[in-house]
Amino acid sequence: MTLLSVPDMSCGHCKASVEAALTPLAETVTVDLPGRRVSVEGGEDQQLLKALDAIGFPAQIIPG
Repeated sequence: MTLLSVPDMSCGHCKASVEAALTPLAETVTVDLPGRRVSVEGGEDQQLLKALDAIGFPAQIIPG
């Protein structure tokens, strides 16, 4: 599992955009809008980060 911090994600539209960008790259995507975090199962970290950056939501991996 990869946990991402997406600090610029602040509304329902943002959440939908993030989900749409990551869903094709992973098995499961769970967005925590209030925490501005995304949990991803089955994705490649660098692809996930690039996909979010491409839609204007730079993210960082939260070490676990």
